[in-house]
Amino acid sequence: MVRPTPATFDKKKTVAENRRARFDYHIDDIFEAGIALTGTEVKSLRFGEGSIAESYAHVADGEVWLVNANVPEFSHGNRFNHEPKRPRKLLLHEREIARLTGAVERKGMTLVPLSIYFNARGRAKVELALAKGKNDADKRATTRERDWKREQARIMREHR
Repeated sequence: MVRPTPATFDKKKTVAENRRARFDYHIDDIFEAGIALTGTEVKSLRFGEGSIAESYAHVADGEVWLVNANVPEFSHGNRFNHEPKRPRKLLLHEREIARLTGAVERKGMTLVPLSIYFNARGRAKVELALAKGKNDADKRATTRERDWKREQARIMREHR
């Protein structure tokens, strides 16, 4: 019997978040992917270190890679420490990879990591979004909408 998938991902501890992604891109679909990590990378992430601010993902030879994600060296690591900005393989099902490949090649979309987190089972996961870049007018509209919602909340608080 197949286990039902939850509507949202089970995030226990968020390590790194890409806050600019939702401002710079129209998010279409969101996927949960595992990451192939070494031991010292996992330890570094468990200490809450890591950044995905300038990172992206790309598909090459039927595999998805996370590029330019910074996981700093583990402080107590020895000669087996890892390279901080190495490309890391993302673990997805073949059907998901085929879908991502088609969207990136045909529709001109981008793979943007939204966050790195640990799930309930203690596995490191990446929240990966299939997104299309916004232009300046879209970004201004997003800012205007966010300011208006903030103003609405302020008016509602004062009205009570």
